[in-house]
Amino acid sequence: MELHELKMFINGEWRDSQNKEKRSIYNPATGEVIGHAAEGAIDDVREAILIAKTTFESGIWSDIPPSERASYLFKIADKIEERAEELAELETLDNGKPLREAGFDVADAAACFRYYAGLITKPDGVTYQVSDPVQAFVVREPVGVCGLIVPWNYPLLLSVWKLAPALAAGNSVVYKPSEVTPLTPTKLFEIFEEVELPKGVANLVLGSGAIVGNEIAKSNLVDLVSFTGGTKTGREIMKSATGNLKKLSLELGGKSPNIIFADADFETAVDYALFGIYAGSGQICAAGSRILVEESIYEKFVSRFVERAKQIKVGPGNEPNVEMGPLVSKEHMEKVLNYIEIGKNEGARLVCGGNRIRKDGLENGYFVEPTVFVDASLQMRIVQEEIFGPVVVIEKFKDEKEAISLANGTEYGLAGAVFTVDGAKALRVVKKLRAGITWINTFHNTYNEAPWGGYKQSGFGRALGTYGLDTFQEIKQININLQVEPIGWFSK
Repeated sequence: MELHELKMFINGEWRDSQNKEKRSIYNPATGEVIGHAAEGAIDDVREAILIAKTTFESGIWSDIPPSERASYLFKIADKIEERAEELAELETLDNGKPLREAGFDVADAAACFRYYAGLITKPDGVTYQVSDPVQAFVVREPVGVCGLIVPWNYPLLLSVWKLAPALAAGNSVVYKPSEVTPLTPTKLFEIFEEVELPKGVANLVLGSGAIVGNEIAKSNLVDLVSFTGGTKTGREIMKSATGNLKKLSLELGGKSPNIIFADADFETAVDYALFGIYAGSGQICAAGSRILVEESIYEKFVSRFVERAKQIKVGPGNEPNVEMGPLVSKEHMEKVLNYIEIGKNEGARLVCGGNRIRKDGLENGYFVEPTVFVDASLQMRIVQEEIFGPVVVIEKFKDEKEAISLANGTEYGLAGAVFTVDGAKALRVVKKLRAGITWINTFHNTYNEAPWGGYKQSGFGRALGTYGLDTFQEIKQININLQVEPIGWFSK
């Protein structure tokens, strides 16, 4: 197998890091090395930031008409579609997710670029009727230099969620993908080069969060940081960003409740509950990792859910019919397995899975069985903390009031769902959930047109939709005096 050798892309040039260091990249399905990536140092980051700043101030991107910027974004979308099969295969190779999931991600990435290409050319701004003979109005302008930091669970798609609106708005960017999954992000920058995006507008710096990410967050030349990842890292970014009070958009962790009432369509609820937690091997910030079931159907639900969970086909994502792939890295697998031990030690009852899979040719991969806990209390760590793996806790509730109390009983507030045939009840409960993304009789739906983000310690700011574009824009008020004469405030 040919190894992938990845370089950084700064000022329109592919280059190694200044210290010449490299990091190995692994296939999580086999544990094999599949390539090496340049390991960025502080000097690489600082150079990329300075180039982005100089490029922004030059106006070669920020000052061109929105329609011209849109034309580049449409070309990028076309190129993504042309290379869809290659990108999906690389996503699966690097991240481990099944090819069908990767294929949806690639299609969504192209659609996202098209969405923002269309949105940026639409009328915006507001005029105000004020009491003075003054015409007051607002315009939208790019923020400046945007630092974009992306996690490993959606290497391509989450990159596009940030890059598409940032570029559409006219910003220059310094972008850091996860050091674990840099393959498709690097390919995306190859596409930027192919469409001849002006040099210095988009800069790719590979490397660790501790060095590259931290330098982006604390640099006084960076005007905004958009970060998706864990809540602990989000707090550190907030601290680092105080030097110049830069704008922040943080999409952080989750412990999302999936509330299932007794009147719900039973098989539909079970099916979506499985999808809610085991899609992406549970490595999704909005995963339905807490299933709350009305007590009258609790035992029936647990039995059916466990029966279905045991049937999930686990294996390498590039094999036919595989439904759940490996975890992304050995380190992360060990973290998830440790949480399973914590759950058992806390007294929760394990009724499905709980082990690393070491058979059928999967011995060297990072595979963990679909895992189910019951009889857990709200105070347990497996209920309160984000595990980010194929581990779910099924809890019971007596009535609507208790369901809402349990659902809101963690520090997170990213997402939540309700399953019931009673539309009024569904809406009552959803309105009480302290979460930014909610679903009724479905789970995980995500649309380019609708905002994505959370409450509480799941962060602040929104991706996608018009809100996602707002993140990367400043609002400027302009006032024009229509009666030009001395104000007469001071005596002559």
